[in-house]
Amino acid sequence: MFYDGYHFWGMHLIWWFFWVVMLSSLFGWFEPVPKKKITRDTPLDILKRRLASGEISAEEYGEKKRLLEQEK
Repeated sequence: MFYDGYHFWGMHLIWWFFWVVMLSSLFGWFEPVPKKKITRDTPLDILKRRLASGEISAEEYGEKKRLLEQEK
C-alpha cells in the first residue's frame, strides 16, 4: 500500500490528459468528410421550382423569365 492510488492522480492522469489533447487535436485538423459548398440558387432556378410546385402559372413563368433574361 505504498502508492495508495498516487499514480492515477499523479503522472498517470497527466499522461491521459496529454494523449486526449494530442489525439483530439490531430483528428480535429484532418476532417474525414469535406464540407459541402453552399450553392445559391439563381433567380431562374427559383422561378423553375415555383412553376414546378404550382405556385405560379405557366404564363407568369414566361413573363418573369423574359424579365430575368432582359436584365442580363
